[in-house]
Amino acid sequence: MAGALIVTAEMGEADFARLDALRRAHFPTERNHLPAHLTMFHALPPSCEAELKRLLGQLARRPPPAARFSGVIDLGGGVDYRIASEDLEAIRAGIDDHFHGSLTAQDDAAWRPHVTVQNKVSRNTAAALFRQLCAEYRPAPLILRGLELHRYLGGPWALLGRWRFRG
Repeated sequence: MAGALIVTAEMGEADFARLDALRRAHFPTERNHLPAHLTMFHALPPSCEAELKRLLGQLARRPPPAARFSGVIDLGGGVDYRIASEDLEAIRAGIDDHFHGSLTAQDDAAWRPHVTVQNKVSRNTAAALFRQLCAEYRPAPLILRGLELHRYLGGPWALLGRWRFRG
């Protein structure tokens, strides 16, 4: 939905650089309009923008949430890194509660935090990357720096604001 609001968790520089390099290397170029991202909400109504900005500012007053890479996910036609973070799940639950009734079915469903590095490729291509990333995988922390708000522009996104965690 063009104009919809998207909430993401901002990753630390080193984690972002590594994931974005993987995405640029393995995501089909003609479909890759975005850098690597960890989406918390996919399509909040544009009418929520001012209220959402206030809420994100309040939520970012806390220390950075603890998070970690917890596995590699085979999508069939792509590959994700699974992310585990009870702290980030609590932040998301707060946003969910605040905007209850305004959420799309996708955003109202159970959240499975992940970063997509490949999507919409052949099964063989995805399986090869999945095997490679599984062989290289080691559980590791993921640095989260803040919360971001974007507007969906029919492919690319426009950054509307960034709120860094404190502490």
